[in-house]
Amino acid sequence: MRKIAIIGATLLVLLTATFTVANGAGYVPYGFGFKRSRGGELPSIAQEGFYSIVQKHGAIFLGDTSKKELYLTFDNGYENGLTRQVLDVLKAKRVPAIFFVTGHYIKDQPELMKRMKAEGHLIGNHSWSHPDLTTVTNEKLGQELEKVKTATAELTGQQEMRYLRAPRGVFNERTLAVSGELGYTNVFWSVAYKDWDTKAQKGAQYAYDKVMAQLHPGAVILLHSVSKDNADALGTIIDDARKQGYEFKSLDQLSKRTYH
Repeated sequence: MRKIAIIGATLLVLLTATFTVANGAGYVPYGFGFKRSRGGELPSIAQEGFYSIVQKHGAIFLGDTSKKELYLTFDNGYENGLTRQVLDVLKAKRVPAIFFVTGHYIKDQPELMKRMKAEGHLIGNHSWSHPDLTTVTNEKLGQELEKVKTATAELTGQQEMRYLRAPRGVFNERTLAVSGELGYTNVFWSVAYKDWDTKAQKGAQYAYDKVMAQLHPGAVILLHSVSKDNADALGTIIDDARKQGYEFKSLDQLSKRTYH
């Protein structure tokens, strides 16, 4: 067993993971971490050790930092009634997003899946059973991704699935390489905060302040749709970001990536 420090937006989390080291190359797991933006400055990858790995495999961390563009991404592992509200806001504001889903979500929320696709949003892969991908074999990793892709296509008609968000942001060079060979671009983030704990919601103003304080050109924003704070603040975040000159775009419109 080995402890890996994962630096999120403001939270230092210690995770324990079991993994195999084969000469050390490509097997060491990382938790995606970043130094968050303050006052509009650009964020940077927090751990120098995996900077070259993320860049080598073309993973998305930032968009074009010369343009005031924002990319909304949501992680959906389970549902507590708030995704409908999120979708209502996105529809009213005409904002595209991507929802990264698990097998549980696909089986449990078919109507929401169909609505995402019908309203022009992308559906991304969050793995079938939400394992630490660095601990599974290449074959198992492929199965995890293929099951989500196939089930999503059968349910919604979305035939292509190009984007992957690793469960809990844990990855290594092997998982990036294997998923890349399967046609996936790994999507990390440059704006996030501790929003996933449904027992620690602090109100819409808290979510608004956390997100708006980190905005920067080319930001990839990670939100969890189980957060009532996020759902309640989303409309105001969109409106006020636009007042600052930002435009919300789909990941399919991201043509240039910047690494720092």
